[in-house]
Amino acid sequence: MLAVCVVFNSCKLPSIAENSIKKELPPSFQNVQDTSNSANYGWKSFYLSPMLVDLIDTVLVNNPDMMIAAQRIIYANAQNKQAKGLAKPFLNATLLPNLRKFGLYTMDGAGNIVTDIETGKPVPIDLPDYYGGFQASWEVDLWGKLKNKRQAALARILASNAYRHLVQTNLIAETANAYYELLAAEQELKILDETILLQDQALELMRIQKEAAAVNELAVQQFEAQSLGMKSLRIEIAQQLFDAELRIQQLAGRTKGMIRKDSVFFTSGLIPKVKSGLPSELLLNRPDIRQAEMELIASKADVRAARAAFLPSLMISGNLGMQAYAPRLLTMFPESIAYGIFGGMTAPLLNRSNIQAEFSKATAVQMENLWNYQKTITKGFWEVEQELKRNTNLSNLFQMKQKETNALSNAANISSELFKTGRSNYLEVLFTRQSQLRANLELITTRKNQLITSVNLYKAIGGGWK
Repeated sequence: MLAVCVVFNSCKLPSIAENSIKKELPPSFQNVQDTSNSANYGWKSFYLSPMLVDLIDTVLVNNPDMMIAAQRIIYANAQNKQAKGLAKPFLNATLLPNLRKFGLYTMDGAGNIVTDIETGKPVPIDLPDYYGGFQASWEVDLWGKLKNKRQAALARILASNAYRHLVQTNLIAETANAYYELLAAEQELKILDETILLQDQALELMRIQKEAAAVNELAVQQFEAQSLGMKSLRIEIAQQLFDAELRIQQLAGRTKGMIRKDSVFFTSGLIPKVKSGLPSELLLNRPDIRQAEMELIASKADVRAARAAFLPSLMISGNLGMQAYAPRLLTMFPESIAYGIFGGMTAPLLNRSNIQAEFSKATAVQMENLWNYQKTITKGFWEVEQELKRNTNLSNLFQMKQKETNALSNAANISSELFKTGRSNYLEVLFTRQSQLRANLELITTRKNQLITSVNLYKAIGGGWK
């Protein structure tokens, strides 16, 4: 009865934690009825600048993160081959020379003394033993333990592929954003250089008018201070341009190289159109969601494999070869033939803490992956919502900034003309010119933010890896 109780207790399987996905996505983004999805098209058709496309191609070929992701795929494939191999029989070629001596006061030792190994030749006390042949073993997968390990390995291959797609989408977005930062900084420098030139001309005019007693030293100092402020701002923007160039070179995995700047595209006003599609399509298009899903599937298979370890396992092994106490006798047939076949079932009875710990770890990883999957889905949905709203607001903001810039440009021209004829004071000229510069820089920044938002929205819906 005690033995029956022990065996029954050892075969009792732990329960698997509930892990059903209950997250439901809304039917649409911001009540948009258009089901077209830009993520279904390749990234080369999304980016409108040929120079940017060429730059992204360079990044994808040379970036170290892409190479690391490729190695992850190789590693996952190796794990899959290993899992497949565990389910197949093992066959080894074996050569085992050894020397044995049995104690004389043992059954083997006493029997060997009075036994002839050959006619008229007793068994040697120091008994050589030579074996050459094959040994095989095979674990019969009764409960699906090895099958679940193969399923886990296959899911991790898919997860590593999704990770590579995730790295690619991130790299493309980072490269495009850095490129737009670079183009914006270049345009800002151009605006500043033009404004500084006008300001220096105005400063010379102030000095001439001071000599003619038309203005005082205060006006000269204020114009000079404004000129110095613009030149200081130019240094800051030049640093921003250098930082953007450096970031692009790092992404491209190189220490030097020319970056072609598509200034015509930046000033053209073209913004890539992004169609968000349906929220449910995020489950298929976003690489981070696909990776989290595959990791969850793999961890489920790991739990089932760990649970099967509590059940008895069946191992079949055997050997076939030639065995003799002298090498010259190994070729004697059939006298030297040796073979054996063994089969046995083993079940863990006592001290099962190791397999219990493995099951607990697998369950914890499974639940962690479950929550990570749900979190990734929620994160993806809100990223799209956020970028859609930002895209709409920036479009309206850009129109307002264009009108403001045009109005201030006209005001700056009028104030300069009025000042030359003495119908306006220098403070009005300073104020309008400063406002015009601010508006021009803000217009460039808004244009840059529009482009960056289109990139981030395209990435948020899962675009960039096709």
